[in-house]
Amino acid sequence: MNYYAHSPKPERDIPAQLYAAHVNEVVLRAVAFAEELAPYAELDREIFLASIKSAAAFHDLGKLDPENQKVLSGQKKAKSLPVQHTDAGAAYFLADEHQSLFSAVAIQAHHIGYPDFIEEEKKAKNGITPFRDIEFRDDINETTKDRTDRTLAELTRIHLSITSEKFGAGGNPKGNKQVFLRLLLSCLADADHTDTAVNYGDYPKNASRIELRSAERLKKLDEYVVAFGKDNDARSQLRREMYQACREAQTVSRINSCDSPVGSGKTTAIMAHLLRQAESRKLRRIIVVLPFTNIITQSAATYRKALCLPGENPNEVVAELHHRADFESEDARYLTALWRAPIIVTTAVAFFETLASNHPATLRRLHELPGSAIFVDESHAALPAKLLPLAWKWINLYADEWNCYWILASGSLTRFWQIEEIAENAGTNKEPIPEIVADELRRRLAKYENSRISYESDLTPKKLEELARWIVEKPGPRLVIMNTVQSAAALADYFAKEYGRDKVEHLSTALTPTDREKTLTQVKKRLKQNLEIDWTFIATSCVEAGVDLSFKTGFREIGSLVSLLQAAGRVNREGADADAEMWSFKIAEGGLLKIHPGIKDAAEILQKYLANKIAVTPDLSTRSIAEEIRLGGTDKPFKKIITEENLSQFPSVEKDFKVINTDTRITVVDNDLADTIKRHQNKIDWRDLQKNSVQIWKYKLDEYRCAEILPGIYQWSLAYNDFLGYMAGVLTVDKFISGEDGFI
Repeated sequence: MNYYAHSPKPERDIPAQLYAAHVNEVVLRAVAFAEELAPYAELDREIFLASIKSAAAFHDLGKLDPENQKVLSGQKKAKSLPVQHTDAGAAYFLADEHQSLFSAVAIQAHHIGYPDFIEEEKKAKNGITPFRDIEFRDDINETTKDRTDRTLAELTRIHLSITSEKFGAGGNPKGNKQVFLRLLLSCLADADHTDTAVNYGDYPKNASRIELRSAERLKKLDEYVVAFGKDNDARSQLRREMYQACREAQTVSRINSCDSPVGSGKTTAIMAHLLRQAESRKLRRIIVVLPFTNIITQSAATYRKALCLPGENPNEVVAELHHRADFESEDARYLTALWRAPIIVTTAVAFFETLASNHPATLRRLHELPGSAIFVDESHAALPAKLLPLAWKWINLYADEWNCYWILASGSLTRFWQIEEIAENAGTNKEPIPEIVADELRRRLAKYENSRISYESDLTPKKLEELARWIVEKPGPRLVIMNTVQSAAALADYFAKEYGRDKVEHLSTALTPTDREKTLTQVKKRLKQNLEIDWTFIATSCVEAGVDLSFKTGFREIGSLVSLLQAAGRVNREGADADAEMWSFKIAEGGLLKIHPGIKDAAEILQKYLANKIAVTPDLSTRSIAEEIRLGGTDKPFKKIITEENLSQFPSVEKDFKVINTDTRITVVDNDLADTIKRHQNKIDWRDLQKNSVQIWKYKLDEYRCAEILPGIYQWSLAYNDFLGYMAGVLTVDKFISGEDGFI
C-alpha cells in the first residue's frame, strides 16, 4: 500500500508525493543543514545533530492517519487535513521510551510555530500533557490528542516499515535553549519547505551553493579600491589609511566596534576586514545589516562590483533582501527570501525580526547565521532603543555559542552596550568592545566631521503649505526627511504642484526597490551635474544611512538624536561648504501630515536638548539612547521582552520585538507580475518579488479591497507611479485626504 505526504495537483500534472520519499528527503536536507552549522556550535553540536535527525524523521508521522491519507492521496478534497498531523510526532518523542523534548517541540511547531512555554506549563499543572494538541475536531468527533493516543502505535509501525530513518533521543542543551530551539526549527522548516517546493516544481532539486571564497574576494576588493581611489587629497589619503587599518586589524574578540565618521570609506573598509576575518576564522557567510528599512541597493551594487569573481552571477553572490518575505503556504514557499548567498545585504527589520521569530516560515533562514560575519552598520540606529537590550543579548549568544563574528559600526561614537540597562539585562559586563581602528587615525578622520555643518532648529509646528514655503527659503539643493510615508508623499506632491515636478524628487518605501533605485540614480545625477541648485529631495528615514548623497541644506522632522546625526551625514558630506546647515522642525498634525506615534519619547529628548542649547554632537548619542530606555518608568518595555525571552514565551517575543510596529503585507504593484504569480508560472523567483513589491498595512489592503493572490501576497488595487509609489493612489482617496488615517 502507498502512503502519501502531499496531495496531487492535477491542474499542474503533479502526482501525490509518497510519504517515504518526502520524509527521507527532509531528513537528508535537515541533517545537511545541521552539519553545515555544526562546526560552529561551541556547546551543543552532538545534541543538535541528534535532535534534528529525530525531528526530521518523524515530523509528518500524523499524516499516516487513514483520514489524512484520503486527502493526501487525492481520494478526498479538503482545505486542510482532518487530523492535525504534527501531534503524532510530538507524542512519539514525549513518550518515556523515546524521550526527546526538543525534537517533540520542534515537530509540534513546524507549521504553527513555537508556543508559549508558560502556557504549556499551566497545562501540565492541570493534568494535561504539554506540547500536545487538545483541540476537539468535528471531522473525527474527538480531540487530536485522543485520536493520536489511540493510533500512535499503528502510525509508528507503518512509519518504520516504509522509511529507513530510525533515530534515538537528543538531549538537554548546555547553551541558550531559546536560540537552540529556533535553530532546530529553522533546519526542520527549511528542509520541509524546500522539499515541498521541489516536489511541486517550484524549486530546483539540487540548487548549487556559492562559496564565500573569502581570500579571492579580498584580493578582488583590493583591486577595486586601488582602481577607484587614486585621488591624492588629504581626505582620500585618510580613506586609504582607513581601508588598510580595517583590512589588517587583528583581534581575538568575536565582537568588535568601528567608529567611522561620514565619508571615511566604511563600506569597503569593513568588508575587507570581514573577508580577512572570515578567512582566518573559516566563516561561511557575510551579512551586512543596514538600519530600519534602509536603501540597501547602493551597498549591494558596490559589493557586486567589488567582490564578484569571473563567471559569477552578481545577483547570486550578493543578495539584497528589502522585505521580510516569509510564506507558510505551499503555493508561495518558493518566494520566501533566504540567506543562502555568500554575501547578504539586508535591513535591520528583516535581520533582527528573524532572530526574534517563532514562525517556521521566517525561521527558515536562521540556520545560515552560525559561522557568519555580521556587519551591523550604524548599530546605534539599527533598532529602537527599547529593543537594544535583547538584541545585544542575542549578539553575544550567537558570538559565544555559534561562532558568529560581529562588527558594530557607528559614525556617532555610540557605546550602547555600556549602558547599564542594556548590559545588565543582556547578562553581559559593561566592558569596552575592542576597536579595530586606532584612536589616532579615528581622531584624524573625525576632524572633518567637527566643522562640517551647524545644527539649527525651528520648533514652531508648521502645516503643509507653511512648511513648504519655509523649506524653499533655504539654499539648495535641499534634503528633507519626514517621519512617515504619508507626510513625505503629501509634501512631495505639494512641491510638485506648487513649484513644478522638476523642483522635487521623492523617495520612500511607498516605492518598490526597483523604482527607489531609479529615483536614487536620478538624485545622484542631479547632484553630480550641479547645473541647478533650487530643488528639493523629500524622503523618509530610508536615506539616512548607506547612501552616498550630499546636499547644501538638510531638514529633519524631529525624532531621535541618532536619526538627526544620521541625516546630517547626507549634508555637506565632503566638508566643502563653510555654511551648511541641518535644521530640526516640527509639523502641525492635520490634513495630510501625520505625526509618527512610535518616536514620541525620542523626539521629546531631542527637543529638550535643542531647547537647552545642548550642542548636537556624536558623543551625545549614548546619553540620548540611555534616556530613551529609562523613560518607560517601572513598566519598561525592554524588561518585559527580556523576561518573555528568558521564559520561552515565543509568541510574545515575536509580537513585541517589532522594529517597525506595523502589520504589513507584501503587495505587488506590477500587474503583469501579479498575473504571473496568480497563474503560478515559474518565471519569477524571490528576487523578482523583492524588487517589485512594497509593504502595506493589512487594514489598508482590506479597506482598498486589494486581492490576496497567494497566501500572504497581495495585488495593489489603486494607482501607482514612479514618483509617489502606491501613495499616488492613496492620496486620491477621500478618507485618506480627510486625515483620519495614515501610513508610517
